[in-house]
Amino acid sequence: MTDSVMAMPEVQTLLTKLSGFEQANGDAQMKKIINRIVADVFKIIEEFDVQPDEVWSAVDYLTRVGQANEGGLLVAGLGLETFLDIRMDEAERKAGIEGGTPRTIEGPLYIAGAPLCKGEARLDDGNEQGEVLFMDGQVRDADGNPVAGAIVDVWHANTLGGYSFFDPSQEKYNLRRRIETDAEGRYRFRSILPSGYGLPPEGPTQELLNHLGRHGNRPAHIHFFVTAPGFRKLTTQINIDGDKYLHDDFAFATRDDLIPPVRRIDDPTEVHKRGLNAPFAEISFDFVLNREAAAAPSTEIHRVHAAAA
Repeated sequence: MTDSVMAMPEVQTLLTKLSGFEQANGDAQMKKIINRIVADVFKIIEEFDVQPDEVWSAVDYLTRVGQANEGGLLVAGLGLETFLDIRMDEAERKAGIEGGTPRTIEGPLYIAGAPLCKGEARLDDGNEQGEVLFMDGQVRDADGNPVAGAIVDVWHANTLGGYSFFDPSQEKYNLRRRIETDAEGRYRFRSILPSGYGLPPEGPTQELLNHLGRHGNRPAHIHFFVTAPGFRKLTTQINIDGDKYLHDDFAFATRDDLIPPVRRIDDPTEVHKRGLNAPFAEISFDFVLNREAAAAPSTEIHRVHAAAA
């Protein structure tokens, strides 16, 4: 004899029926997943004695997450996006793929269709004061050969942590470009050094993190997709060294191999060469791509992003 409600025949019948197990049509995998999710929720309600008003509060919370377009932030803040990366790393290892530039999360603020430039680009529109950044590097394969014609899709925040399209004060595609590498696999761009950002303080994601005693801040970072025919798509980002949240990222995206040094250049001759009148920052970072492998899962992830403002 057990006091568990979960063991009651009517609860097990309920789980069978709500999962569609008695129906011939539908998706078999989806049925199993829904059965597991709902059964686990039932168990949580029973184990923690969750009351009906608490259940409806959770339903309201999920509704507010959707209304606020914060699904991507919540997934990052709960570590789910990083877990997917860890799982992909392990799948590649089992498929014999090792090495290459580490992946890390995409985040929710990508916008497709940024202007395509050959070899080099300027990302900022010149309307914002900030520390000028010059970044360059090479895209190579695992054997060290340059990958010409690779596309380096780059996007980052401004000095206030805002992203174009989501921040109405910025011009369209500000701080967003696609750069096609030259014959030696090289790319370069001029921009401004970004700042990190914090979650909307009154938003539902920060509300949950408050209950967990956690902050909602990200260190300054720059996002990249790097693609080339015959190679696995790389989704990654570099962090700006020295940021106070460098190793305390609410989205768990920091990886040690993705923290290149930032060189501050204040030599007047070098400053003049760049056509500037103030010191600037330099970052060099090379991307190493792995070739496609039949046994490895796809790195082309199809996802719906938050709607831009």
